[in-house]
Amino acid sequence: MTTIETQEGEFLVSTDKSKLDTAVIYDYLAHESYWSQNIPRSVVEKSLQGSLCFGLYHHQQQVGFARLITDYATFAYLADVFVLEAYRGRGLSKFLMRCIIAHPDVAGLRRIMLVTSDAHGLYEQFGFTGIPNPEKMMQLHKPDIYTKK
Repeated sequence: MTTIETQEGEFLVSTDKSKLDTAVIYDYLAHESYWSQNIPRSVVEKSLQGSLCFGLYHHQQQVGFARLITDYATFAYLADVFVLEAYRGRGLSKFLMRCIIAHPDVAGLRRIMLVTSDAHGLYEQFGFTGIPNPEKMMQLHKPDIYTKK
């Protein structure tokens, strides 16, 4: 995997996993996100190990994140994209997406997929579209897996 770092003003996007603040990522995913409420920290840590991670930093403090699950040849799934609320409205999600789409290890992939409930406009700016034949798509989804005891 090629490590990239891109600076834009006071903000940096980096794929260097040693810079990731697991506590920030875990706190957002477990308590703020709508898609992974109550996710165990151990699951977050494992997901970071198996992904191409993009950290967004302001003066070395992590303020955003995204990850790609990929085979680096044909396919990737974009997941866990966020910018902390205090940093929203500054174009940082677009900065993060530009870095993801341009990363040399995934720029030539045939397909990148994602699921979103509220950010269609953002992703459409980067070429994402609806699924032409959603009836062909299938999933095994366990939405309550982190809340079942």
